[in-house]
Formats: sequence, structure tokens, C-alpha cells
Amino acid sequence: MTGQQNTRTGGQLIVDALKLHGVEYAFGVAGESYLEVLDALVDVPSIKYITCRQEGGAANMAEAYGKLTGKPGVCMVTRGPGATNASIGIHTAQQDSTPMVVLIGQVARDQFGREAFQEIDYRRFFAPIAKWVEQIDDAERIPEIMHRAFHIASSGRPGPVIVALPEDMLRDHVSAPVAKPYQTSRPHPGAGEIEALRGMLAKAKKPMLLVGGSGWSDAAAADISAFAEANNIPVCCSFRRQDVVSTKHPGFVGDLGTGTGPKLLARVKEADLLIVAGARLGEMTTQGYTLMGLPEPAKTMVHAHVDPIEIGRTFRPELGIVSGMPELAAALKAMKPVDGSAWADWTKGARAEFLEWFQPEPYKGDKLDAGKCMLALRDRLPENAIVTVDAGNFSGWPQRFLHFGRPGHLLGPTSGAMGYSVPAGVAASITHPDRIVVSCVGDGGFGMTGQELATAMHHGAKPIILVFNNNMYGTIRMHQEKRYPDRRSATDLTNPDYAMLAKAHGAHGETVTKTEEFMPAFERAVKSGTAAIIELRTDPEQISTRTTITALKASAKKG
Repeated sequence: MTGQQNTRTGGQLIVDALKLHGVEYAFGVAGESYLEVLDALVDVPSIKYITCRQEGGAANMAEAYGKLTGKPGVCMVTRGPGATNASIGIHTAQQDSTPMVVLIGQVARDQFGREAFQEIDYRRFFAPIAKWVEQIDDAERIPEIMHRAFHIASSGRPGPVIVALPEDMLRDHVSAPVAKPYQTSRPHPGAGEIEALRGMLAKAKKPMLLVGGSGWSDAAAADISAFAEANNIPVCCSFRRQDVVSTKHPGFVGDLGTGTGPKLLARVKEADLLIVAGARLGEMTTQGYTLMGLPEPAKTMVHAHVDPIEIGRTFRPELGIVSGMPELAAALKAMKPVDGSAWADWTKGARAEFLEWFQPEPYKGDKLDAGKCMLALRDRLPENAIVTVDAGNFSGWPQRFLHFGRPGHLLGPTSGAMGYSVPAGVAASITHPDRIVVSCVGDGGFGMTGQELATAMHHGAKPIILVFNNNMYGTIRMHQEKRYPDRRSATDLTNPDYAMLAKAHGAHGETVTKTEEFMPAFERAVKSGTAAIIELRTDPEQISTRTTITALKASAKKG
């Protein structure tokens, strides 16, 4: 079919599909296995290819874009090593329920099954960590399969979709039908379900609303906030979802994650009605599945989720509602409020405990006070600022002490994957160049994907990267001291001079060793007009927002 008139190459049809489905950015690392796609992008300037330094960074950027916009982030990587490098971001998209479409180069069709150069069976490889995996063997089916990929990635419980592209298929010339833009499909709650929920709420004495998951638009967040306020219900959130209901909301009482306050945990256990909106009741949110009885929660529970599989997966609810969050929140806002006076003191007390928790304990060391730095940053950041966090104990400081107001203000991997924050910060700054983006990362996480600072400089992104440096893998050290005190192993790190590293990239760089130095350094970073690194040399003894290494050792030795 090569050379026929009125035909398109497979590579051109892929790019046609990306344009049709509204793709703005493709994050990736170039590879010879999909050269025809790269070539076709030259003729479509509306799609900007973000050249990354490693496929793991590219996948994390695409995942962050999905969180920011609610639209599938697009990642392009080459076959074999490119695909396996990208798997970490794909797994994060799966666990975080983030829409994502990953295009992967593949060996030629006549080479399948021979263990050709960099050959991988992607259906088998990605099956456990992707929502759908497909390979396009016939170029005429590109419009059909690409439409399905975007639909699946964004509909129901969002997630990553993998599409493999044999390199010879991309060179085929074919005539293919024109598709229409994809549409997202989500279920709505039934009127009877909302009435049943209202009846349970009217009988409650100590209700609690738990929000989380993905799929929250600005309107949905506003609606669920209005529902909570109209019914005077205290609201907590699942792991790293503090931006669904604002921390300034009069009923917001904290988050259920790695550093949850003991008073909030006690309140969730004491609640007689728990309304779960959007959150998966996974390990982090349920404190290792110990927050409620299994499988019977020993309290009335309503679980609303877009995926029916998640309802009753671990904890059996009294009422399950299959619904998207915008649809659920709109229905709850429209529901006639109940009289919440019976639990007014309950909500007031929970909020007071949160405001107390929102202030750091006095720091007893003689080095930089990370808690005070976060309080100063809390006062400085505008409402539309975006904060990205990595995995690690250091993340407790921004997650516990910063304000978050709306969806897309906090980007963090609920999968617990290190190396997320810097690429996410780059993607956030590219997507929203008019906003302040603060990327919070530990020295361990920076060592994994810090090279994406070069991507920021190449594309004019301006994240302000705060490197919390305590010269160790702090979370692992914490667990070592809990279980094997005084037997430190494999957790010490030797780090570069981060300010010099930033300057070597052409970025702004500073080192902060004292609390009072932080905000002047931050203001200089903002005014620099470029990407920046501020190294915060933190106290290794202060292992988390709540405890020290000395205290952990003492507790472990007591047995």
C-alpha cells in the first residue's frame, strides 16, 4: 500500500489521534522504534513534545499532568529498556487512579516471539499494573484503538493504558476512518441511594466524611465542601488528598496517611457513621487495615466509588453507591440538609484538634527547624500554588503544615514511589507556567530523578525544588531504629552540593542551614525567574514531624 494517494502512515495516524483527542503535551524520551511518530509531530505544532532525561521521569510527568487536568497524560517511550524504565510511573498511575496513555515502540511484526532486540511481550509485562494493554498490528485500526485507549484511561476508575506500536506498522500507508473525540463515561448515584444516605445521617450521633481518590473537579470539590458545611459534618481525607476539601474549610479535620495524628485516628474509630466519597480503603488510609473491623466495620459505613469492584473489596459497607465524584457531589449538595446540631460539639472538637495538629511541636535541636519553614511558606504561597511531594518522611512537613485549597494543588504518589516530585514539579510548571510550583523532595528521591532539572531548563519550566537533606534514606532508617536499634545499615548517603548542581544546570541554587535564611532564599528563587534548588540541611535526629531517632531507639529497647 506504500505510495498510494490519500493515505497516511501509521505514525501520522497516531499523531492525528492525539490531536483529535485534545493532547497538549507528550512527555517522553526519543527512540528509533517510533521515529514515524516523532516525525509526524513536526507537522502538528499544537502538540508539544517534552524531551525528558529518563523514561521514569517522563512517565511521572505524564502522571502529574493527569492529576492536574483530569485528562489522560501522554507518555512516549521506546521499546524494551524504555518501557521498563517507564513502569514506575505507570504503577503510580494505577495506584493513584490517574488517567494516562502510554505509547511504546515495539519490534517489527515479523520478529515477534524470537526474543528480538529489546523485545518484550507488553500484554504480559504490564497486565498487573495497567488498566488495559493493547498492541496495534493493523494500521487501519489506529483510530479505533486510540479512541478506546483514551476512553478506558479516563472512564470509570481512571488509570494507565498501554498501547504498543510495532515499528513496521508505523511505516504502513493506509486509509483509515476518521474517529470522533473520546468521551468520559461515569455512573450517577440513584435518588434512592441519596435518600438512604440521608436517613443514615439523620440517625447518626458522630458522623465523619472521608474524601479521596481521583476525578475531583473544582466544581465537585466545591459541592462536597458545601454538603459537609450544610450538614456540619467533619471531613478528613485519604492519603495525599488534602486538596479535595480545603484545609481552611471549617469542618476539615485532617488526613489519614503515614503521619496521621492520634486524635484523628481515635475519632475515626469512634465515629458511628463513616461516609467514604471516592477513596479506596487501602493500606495507607486504613492504617494497615486496622482502622475498622474486617470485613464488618463495626459502624455504619457508606462507600461511594466510581468502580463497583472497590465497594466492599475489603470493608463491607451498609450502603454502596457506584458513582463518579462530580455526580455524587452534585447530588449530595442538592440533598436537603439534616439537622446537624446533635453533633455540633463533635465537629467543633475535631476541628480544634486539627488546628492544634496544624502547628509544629517546639523544635529542640540547634539546626534548621523544618516546621517553622513550612509555616512561613504557608503564609507566603498564593491560593493557586502547586506543591509536589515525593515519598519519604520529609514529606510529613509540607503535607502536615501547608494549606491546600483545590484539586491539583497537591501532587504526590499514593503508591509511595520515590523520585516523583521533581518530574511532577517540572510537568506542573510546564502545564501552569503562571503559577508558583514548589517541589518538595528528600535527598534520596532527588538522587533518583533530579536529572529532570535539565528538562525544566530545556523547556523553560520554573519549579522551586526544596531538597530536604539529612544525608540518609530517612524512612528506612526510621524503621531500622524501630526494629533493630543501633544496627544502622545501608541507609547513609553522601550527597552533592545541590546549590552548585543547580548552577551547573543554569538554574538558581541556594543552601539554607538556618531557619531565618529560608524565606529570603525562597523569595530570591521566585524572583530568579528560572528553575531553582534550595537545599534545606535538616537535622538527621528529627526523623519525622513527631519523633526523633533517640526516642525511637529508647522505645525499641524497652521492648
